[in-house]
Amino acid sequence: MPAPNYGAAEYLRALQALLPRGRVWPRDPDAAQTKVLSGFTPCFAALTTSANYLLVDAFPPTALELLPEWEATLGLPDPCAGESPTLAQRQAQVKARLTNTGGQSVEYFIAYAATLGYEITVTQFAPFRAGQSCAGAPVCSQDWAFAWRINAPAETITYFTAGNSAAGQPLAVWGNAVLQCELSKSKPAHTLLLFAYGQPGSLDSTFILGESALA
Repeated sequence: MPAPNYGAAEYLRALQALLPRGRVWPRDPDAAQTKVLSGFTPCFAALTTSANYLLVDAFPPTALELLPEWEATLGLPDPCAGESPTLAQRQAQVKARLTNTGGQSVEYFIAYAATLGYEITVTQFAPFRAGQSCAGAPVCSQDWAFAWRINAPAETITYFTAGNSAAGQPLAVWGNAVLQCELSKSKPAHTLLLFAYGQPGSLDSTFILGESALA
């Protein structure tokens, strides 16, 4: 059974019921005492709403009032999300960091990106070896054994959704900054991570290298 969500009018009637009886204690809407009590009741109603929402607000993917506390615990917000991240982006980043158990497999990074709200694939590289590599394969040097690439859409769009977004937010935002920042922090230290936005190999794809270029 859901908790009762009392409004300002209900609290006004409750406060008036506690007043003594008599001509000097009027309940008329225009009475001075009614106006004084009406100044308190919106606060009571807001506190009731917050208390009823506590279980929902305490869950990171749906947190609103407690979201800054979750972020402070996880070292957020950080430059990854920019100066004005949306509510959905902030919730997704909190959820991703809380559920991140670590890993180095392709499946781990795909799942971690999905928690952040991105759909990716991973390309792995290997040095070209005679007798093992196929004809037409790129002639990669030994250094490419430590390189791998994240393939993502050119622009990941996050849309405004009723019930999940906050008032004043844009109807849509674009960008892959959070994906690149979070995965760069999670990659194995001895590897070089590259990012390809758009269709890999096409003229409109954009490649971003990691720490150094490879021969």
